[in-house]
Amino acid sequence: MNAPQSGPSHVSPETPDPADQDAGAPACVLSFNANDPSGASGIGADIATIAAMGAHALPVVTSLLIRDTAEIFESVEIDADAVAEQARSILEDATIASWKVGFLGSAETVGVVAEILSDYPDVPLVSYLPNLSWMDDDAQSSYLDAFRELIVPASHVLVGNHTTLTDFLLPEWEAERAPSARELAVAAAELGAGYVLVTGVQLPDQFIDNVLATAQGAVAGERFERFEASFVGAGDTLSAALAAILSSGTELDVAVSEALSFLDQSLDAGFRPGMGGVVPDRFFWALPPGEPPAEGEAAPESGHPALDDSVPPPNSRNVH
Repeated sequence: MNAPQSGPSHVSPETPDPADQDAGAPACVLSFNANDPSGASGIGADIATIAAMGAHALPVVTSLLIRDTAEIFESVEIDADAVAEQARSILEDATIASWKVGFLGSAETVGVVAEILSDYPDVPLVSYLPNLSWMDDDAQSSYLDAFRELIVPASHVLVGNHTTLTDFLLPEWEAERAPSARELAVAAAELGAGYVLVTGVQLPDQFIDNVLATAQGAVAGERFERFEASFVGAGDTLSAALAAILSSGTELDVAVSEALSFLDQSLDAGFRPGMGGVVPDRFFWALPPGEPPAEGEAAPESGHPALDDSVPPPNSRNVH
């Protein structure tokens, strides 16, 4: 995919009055997410990704992550009413074309965000569920229960790693084989979600799959070949890219393909700002091309992961 060099013209689900918005202005995507000081994930990742896709981010900070590029140490909650006021203030002023929900910090904040979302049922919501194994067990359980009850039913697309979504949607799964993307989509549909985008599905011969599915079956996807590496922020990048593309009115299957392609290229150009994982370069397309390798010198390897931000995941080379 060729990322846009400038913001394309977008049309929101409810086209704004021309008197209220400049013609040809980029679509607005409101993102609820935690602040990550590493810039790898969270609200910083969403802002960069949405901007790179030619849309305009409206960032609402839901919590403060204490982390580096290697691990998350803890999350500091922001008062739920303050989260709501951030969103309500800008929603009274700007017209939005899509939502992105990332980590909301606490069950209480999940509730206030869900109340805001309910006022805009026609605006597509992309919700991303990261691995939360770093949380205290009681806090994680209450958060996931609230997310399951309040955010999933409002989701046009629920995005997550295969293992994370299995634990979340099918906690009683006991079969020797892992559930298919369709089986996860059936469980999500019972909660009210339209689609699931399941990443990191293990395939034979060192391949992984990324599948958009409904309860009826797979709709779209991309397959990749694995090799070892460690990335941070892949899931937030993918889900934010998808929300930004949907804001232009693009059909979902096409939007998923473009979002996966964007992620692939962002990770191909990824860099390591610290001593932890590699961070996606969401503005790979804005940089001048690198020097070609000298004669006899191998080109640097590139690729992307199984899209699970919880632990250093296996990396994977794009083969589509």
